[in-house]
Amino acid sequence: MRTMAQGKDASAQSRDETVSIRVNGEHRRVHQGLTIAQLASDELGLDPAKVAVERNLEVVPRSTLGDVLVEDGDELEIVHFVGGGVAQGADDIWSVAGKSFTSRLIVGTGKYKDFAENAAAVEASGAEIVTVAVRRVNVSDPKAPMLTDFIDPKKITYLPNTAGCFTADEAIRTLRLAREAGGWDLVKLEVLGEAKTLYPDMRETLTATETLANEGFKPMVYCVDDPIAAKQLEDAGAVAVMPLGAPIGSGLGIQNLVTIRLIVEGASVPVLVDAGVGTASDAAVAMELGCDGVLMNTAIAEAKEPIRMARAMKLAVEAGREAYLSGRMGKRKYADPSSPLSGLI
Repeated sequence: MRTMAQGKDASAQSRDETVSIRVNGEHRRVHQGLTIAQLASDELGLDPAKVAVERNLEVVPRSTLGDVLVEDGDELEIVHFVGGGVAQGADDIWSVAGKSFTSRLIVGTGKYKDFAENAAAVEASGAEIVTVAVRRVNVSDPKAPMLTDFIDPKKITYLPNTAGCFTADEAIRTLRLAREAGGWDLVKLEVLGEAKTLYPDMRETLTATETLANEGFKPMVYCVDDPIAAKQLEDAGAVAVMPLGAPIGSGLGIQNLVTIRLIVEGASVPVLVDAGVGTASDAAVAMELGCDGVLMNTAIAEAKEPIRMARAMKLAVEAGREAYLSGRMGKRKYADPSSPLSGLI
């Protein structure tokens, strides 16, 4: 990898020469001697501080973007974050990977009509964490708005995820870029098995979890609703396990209350229901089972009134948590009158 100093003389001798590269899969010819930072700002109109760059399958540290020269044949991937709670009081916080939160609702940032609606829904939900997908920058429209323009990562915790990844290698590569883009090591890992059900491939998920944990990531992991698999992920380094309630985007609600409860009882890391929530009662059920939180996207984004649904989800998570802490009454086979039957007139 040449630096700007190493290539200075050569570029001075051939200022009019160009090199052939590919940026986000598109062929381009650019002036020889450009640094990656110059390519991003001068040629593509991007702010180098808001993107991450992979060069020939290796992440380029942001601190060196102004030093590394673009060379003939380079394959560059330039990415940013796109759109992929409840305040219970200081005495009812939950923690993951050393970070504490009062909101137990995590919301996604996809499927909204625009970033403004997304931001309004996040505010209405009270969420302190949002999941974000890592996608290629649109180099044909560098001035297009970005999620970070609407949801401030200094105020809301971004949870980069691997939505759309079908192998451990794809997921690991994506999260390495995400860490470079924003500096976050708390991430959401999902490795899908196939496109129809979007169920997780647990073999690939486990492999990715081990690798990411060894590299210093703190993965919150999407998984099947299986207490054995959840425990294996925890042993592999998952800082939270996130069993599905039902297939992603289905809105079917939690389909297997028994296994979710078993996961909660056996885990020593936070458990959050991820996927399948359709309405507020589904979120309340998840919390009544003792889950530490709920993650949802479609249930809010595809509601007829997303902002109102975001508020409903906030209240549902709060109600479910209060019910869990209160301890529900026992179930009985027969009626038990509220008023005594003795002394009747």
